Amino acid sequence: MAEIAKRGGEPLFWVDSQALILRLSQKNEEKSLRKLGPLIKQTIDFNRTVDYYRAMRHKDENKSESIFNAAIQLITEHGLSETSMSKIAKKAGVSASTIYVYFENKEDMLNKLYLSIKKKMSLAVFYNYDDSISYQSAFEHALRQYINFVLTHKDEFLFIEQFSNSPLLHKLSQKEGIELFEPIFSLFEKGKSQNIFKKVDTNLLHMFMVYPAMAYAKEYFSGQTDSKQENFNEIIQMSWDAVKA
Repeated sequence: MAEIAKRGGEPLFWVDSQALILRLSQKNEEKSLRKLGPLIKQTIDFNRTVDYYRAMRHKDENKSESIFNAAIQLITEHGLSETSMSKIAKKAGVSASTIYVYFENKEDMLNKLYLSIKKKMSLAVFYNYDDSISYQSAFEHALRQYINFVLTHKDEFLFIEQFSNSPLLHKLSQKEGIELFEPIFSLFEKGKSQNIFKKVDTNLLHMFMVYPAMAYAKEYFSGQTDSKQENFNEIIQMSWDAVKA
């Protein structure tokens, strides 16, 4: 709570995050109110401005999400090179100039989209993740969550697949994307020290963990295989057998 004004050492009023609280001395209350009127009005106007920008921020976040969704759909259908910012803006329902309010250029937009999807993926992979359980159980939990995310987010997965091999992907974005999955890399490092996992480069362990699932997802999306729990279990077991010591 911040003191705003004093008179003769006696505080007149304070402003907190919830309301404007007035504390007036007994003497000359009406006069004090008249003097404080403009300041009170400024405070009320300020609060209204804050509310307005909060609403605008929410609106802006929704618009960014619309742009991301439009980009994912177009890139999945037509590819990176055939998807222009103007096409994305049109599909998202915004003007061609408005899209540049949110992103500097196509490269900036794609990198931010990449990280946005990676964050969603990491939240799904580590939902209810517990590294205090056995190494195999933690490994299987994370990989099963990954498979479920990929199979239920086809367009996002296919975008990541395309953009990961694009020269437009910044090294910083790639690094930040990897860091989002730090618990898995930490699991491998700890496991290697206890002879649970093969003592090879941790990146190789990660590859043998997720690449079979990625290949399975591609086969599934192309209609060459079915989505069966039995298949999931076999992929998880085969991946575990590939990385364990």
